[in-house]
Amino acid sequence: MEIGQVVYSKAGRDSGRYYAVVGIVDDSRVLIADGDLRRIKKAKLKNVKHLGSHGDMLAKIADKLKSGAQVFDAELYSALRLYNETVRQK
Repeated sequence: MEIGQVVYSKAGRDSGRYYAVVGIVDDSRVLIADGDLRRIKKAKLKNVKHLGSHGDMLAKIADKLKSGAQVFDAELYSALRLYNETVRQK
């Protein structure tokens, strides 16, 4: 897992939703947020085995997070909107 990577939840009450990795705690846990239900300030600590990788990276978000620049929830939400809308349509 890398910062800025698009992941989806495989387990828990949030299963099926797409998130972005906004922080790495250790090898088995990461912080995820989507800018809507899960804001960046209150990112969810999630076990890596409960996440699936989509393979996409949000390069602009990743660069901002790595450099320490402020990332707004609205930018994260709009970057993930396409992923989460396809899930809701199914």
